Amino acid sequence: MTTENPDASGRITLSMIASEAGVSVSTVSKVLNGRSDVSTDTKERVEAVMDQLGYQRRPTRRRGAVIDLVLNELDSLWSVEIIRGVDEVLQEAGASMVLSAVHGRSADTREWIDQLAARRSNGAILVVSDLTPQQRKRLTALDVPFVLLDPVGSVDALVPTVGATNWAGAVSATQHLIELGHTRIAHLAGPRQVLCSRARADGFRATMEAAELRVPDGWAPHGEFNDTSGRKEMTRLLAAVQAAGEQPPTAVFAASDLQALGAFEALREHGHAIPNDVSIVGFDDLPVARWTHPPLTTVRQPLLEMATMAANTLLRIIDGEPADQLRLELATQLIVRGSTAAPASAR
Repeated sequence: MTTENPDASGRITLSMIASEAGVSVSTVSKVLNGRSDVSTDTKERVEAVMDQLGYQRRPTRRRGAVIDLVLNELDSLWSVEIIRGVDEVLQEAGASMVLSAVHGRSADTREWIDQLAARRSNGAILVVSDLTPQQRKRLTALDVPFVLLDPVGSVDALVPTVGATNWAGAVSATQHLIELGHTRIAHLAGPRQVLCSRARADGFRATMEAAELRVPDGWAPHGEFNDTSGRKEMTRLLAAVQAAGEQPPTAVFAASDLQALGAFEALREHGHAIPNDVSIVGFDDLPVARWTHPPLTTVRQPLLEMATMAANTLLRIIDGEPADQLRLELATQLIVRGSTAAPASAR
């Protein structure tokens, strides 16, 4: 067995133990937490590695901890998946969760930090949030560890973040449409200021450019990650195309499943059948995606796994463990269903 060196602080991390034992970091975490869903052989192997490396178990501080989960909104299907994942981890750890919505407003964020200080929360998971340096400084002064999940903008290199491979996911979605034979492809982008939205838009444009396909002006409008925005932007695009006497797109890549659902409605209102006239790809793979008619082709973003990873990372920090990685990106996957097909001209 080849022993990895400790990190720069001299501490043995869970990733080192996992590497030596030939298991995942989550399995090591389960052993440390006394979980029953680990085989006896695996548990003994992990514990043997801990002993060999001289790993000192630290007393847990997570039981009874209060964790703030802060989202822009609480009522979207996307948020529900995040809440489910975090709640599952916290319940298992004996910790409790406080939900807050900031609606993207800095005043709400300031109010939330005041409330966090008053209730002496042990940590926070911030979802699609953009903290100012002053707000981060205040959290640090309060000695409240935090993890950013799918952050809005660029963050300090020392702040733990969990996200997904948004650019690669957008590339796979756009490439799928191109391989079907589509050349007139539109993109319903998300908010301009959101990092994941920009990554998806960049992935779309890069793939179109690589295929030497033009994106006409107005064919990649920015909106919000909801169905109302998807319907509005799709309606505007169709109206602009009709007014100019041009051919409409034969395919649409939406930056979220909810935007795709709004586009479904707009296209049908204008007499376009899916996928016979227009193919649609979403992004997220929310549970509703498989129940649309036709079922939605989409890029699976592992929301539950992202949420559980963020929660487990925060709990390790609360317990005095170093974060094994400060920047985690989980892989996306294209899920092909019935909303995409070859364009009519290629059939």
